[in-house]
Amino acid sequence: MPAPTHSSDTSTNRSVWRLAWPNIISNLLFTTVGFMHMKIVAGLGTSAVAAVTTGHRVFFLVQAILMGVSVATTALIARYWGGDEPRKAEMVAWTSILLSMALAAVISVPVLFAPKAIAGAFGLDAETTRLSASFIFWLGVFNVFAAANMILATALRATGDVITPLWFLLFSSSLNVLFAYALAFGIGPLPQLGVAGVAAGGSVGAMLVTIVFVGFWWRGKFNIKPIKRATIDRAAARQLVGIGAPAIIEQGIIQLAFLVFFAIVAQYGTAAYAAYGIGITLVSFSIVIGFGFGFATATLVGQQLGAGQPDLAIAAGKRSLIMALAAMFVLSILLAYFARDLASFMIDDPEVIHLTVVFIYMIAVAQPLMACEFTLGGALRGAGDTRYPLIATFCGISLGRLLPAWILTTLGFSVYWIFGVMLLDYTIKAVMLLLRFRSGKWLDIKLTGVGTAVKQSTIDSDKNNT
Repeated sequence: MPAPTHSSDTSTNRSVWRLAWPNIISNLLFTTVGFMHMKIVAGLGTSAVAAVTTGHRVFFLVQAILMGVSVATTALIARYWGGDEPRKAEMVAWTSILLSMALAAVISVPVLFAPKAIAGAFGLDAETTRLSASFIFWLGVFNVFAAANMILATALRATGDVITPLWFLLFSSSLNVLFAYALAFGIGPLPQLGVAGVAAGGSVGAMLVTIVFVGFWWRGKFNIKPIKRATIDRAAARQLVGIGAPAIIEQGIIQLAFLVFFAIVAQYGTAAYAAYGIGITLVSFSIVIGFGFGFATATLVGQQLGAGQPDLAIAAGKRSLIMALAAMFVLSILLAYFARDLASFMIDDPEVIHLTVVFIYMIAVAQPLMACEFTLGGALRGAGDTRYPLIATFCGISLGRLLPAWILTTLGFSVYWIFGVMLLDYTIKAVMLLLRFRSGKWLDIKLTGVGTAVKQSTIDSDKNNT
């Protein structure tokens, strides 16, 4: 393979950054919403903070399936778009949206009808469980809309349009926070719903923007068009399931592991539990950098492989990794330096502040490791190699996090040690993904065309649009 030139490095850097920065801002907005939710309820007491923490974790577990579908959608659409096959990309987008909405509807059933049972699984006190159940219920109302929003935004980003989803997310985030605050404290004629109001208000705001977002797409305003057929394309669905299943399992493992880890931390008391929730919210502001570069890498790798340029796909992965490492190293220093200020801003409880600071220190050290996880994992997923990230995630979480945490808890070690085992988790994943990327085996993943069903539906669609 010829050595990349300085000009090609510069071009790749620009391509990575062009896709990364809107995704960084998007993830930052998403994280800001979570931060504001936590800030709104902080004045309602430690139980309220713990309830929102639990609710968010359950919501992320529900979203795991949608995130898996999103990974498959990115890989397929980027590959087809890079290979100049827009109609196949549009069929994948249409099928993915219908499939994700159907899955979201099924997932919403236990969330809507048994929220108290779900919240009760964490072993929290009665008041925290009650508050958490109300939060979980109202987040569940938004699931179907969230599915359509997530997949449509993913489809647009996979084509290189990262600005349109950013604008809609900006409006959605603004309305989410405004409605959440208004219903939490009963502004004007609105009722005061407390913790439940945060979730209800946020869901209403996000729902309104989602309807507008999908409406624009339905009217053909974006570069990727709706197919407008009532059924799911079987061939496209098989591809989505084939690529997405490992990603869905991976996301499910991650979210379940978070829940188990939360349960372990909860054994050390409400203060430790609340500190963990606040710490995750704060640290998420640095993690968004990794997410942004990860999505940029997945998109570029998919498009370059679709265009028959594996050398450029490798270059995209390498340059994205270097840029993410630099950015997240700087942010890790800032996190550590301002740890106490950030914790004190969120809550007044001295014990919670102290434990939050300890948690932030641990995660700050892990930031470069997480840069490897996000970017190299993104490269593999963009190529359709979703099985290996699943293996790496399972090994990291089981051997590096849950097993050591359980042993240390059983032996009576302090919660500081429980926070510390997360470093082992991130180390295992980073090393495994680096070895896989360097092997080049991910370049051999073959993605076949969507098939005759797509071709026929494309003909029908073209007839309808002429």
